[in-house]
Amino acid sequence: MVLLDGARLSKEIKEQIRHEAAQLKERRGITPTLSVILVGDDPASHTYVKMKERACKEVGFHSIVHTMPADITQNDIEETITSMNQDPNVDGILVQLPLPPHIDTTRILELIDPAKDVDGFHPYNFGRLVQGLETFAPCTPLGVMELLRAYGIDPKGLDACVVGASNIVGKPMAALLLNAFASVDVCHIYTKDLQSHTKRADLLVVGVGKPKLIGPEMVKEGAIVIDIGINRLPDGRLVGDVDFEGVSQKASYITPVPGGVGPMTIAMLLTNTIKAARKRRG
Repeated sequence: MVLLDGARLSKEIKEQIRHEAAQLKERRGITPTLSVILVGDDPASHTYVKMKERACKEVGFHSIVHTMPADITQNDIEETITSMNQDPNVDGILVQLPLPPHIDTTRILELIDPAKDVDGFHPYNFGRLVQGLETFAPCTPLGVMELLRAYGIDPKGLDACVVGASNIVGKPMAALLLNAFASVDVCHIYTKDLQSHTKRADLLVVGVGKPKLIGPEMVKEGAIVIDIGINRLPDGRLVGDVDFEGVSQKASYITPVPGGVGPMTIAMLLTNTIKAARKRRG
């Protein structure tokens, strides 16, 4: 069994981005800038934003965080995004999800300039992704693909199963694997007999937010297992959606939680941001 070490790979990617950002600043006077909207007091959201701020600082990016109260109006958020869209110094825009229930999240994401949509959630970018065109892909699925590439795993011809069909992870993950010529099976909450799908998969990708949903009896011998889930247990431990102890005995490759896909998500956010800076500024 080989451990897919996202923590190590993300450090290598960030070092490369730091070098590229320094060159941009030296040669063009450009500092890639990420602007973030953070609404409410959700502890997890605040933690994620701090991690993104720290990562930007590590690679020499400028980051701006617009912190807003939970009772902020739809109009106020939209005005902030419009201002970001028009700001020539802002390269990437990120809205930390989830937003409060009274906010129309779809409308907010659609308002972001697709050229600054470094999260890859805009329908324009998602449509281009499905068609296999150059675009900004969502950071978590993109991180999975980069992790596979780094370890020499080619999805072409593999039977892949994606468990979870969210717009943020499951659907774009399936699209990226299809674009890489895998045969993709997508499962969700209404799937009958989940094990019959997961057991056939050469490549199993799981991201639903349910601790240890996938046990060893649900995994094919020698499968490649990617665990996107991250869940905090009552005792404080972080675990994924896969029973790591049991499944690692059968898998040929597996991601740990933490230290697998999570660090790659932030690395891909930085990758998308410097890509946006280069494209927008010629």
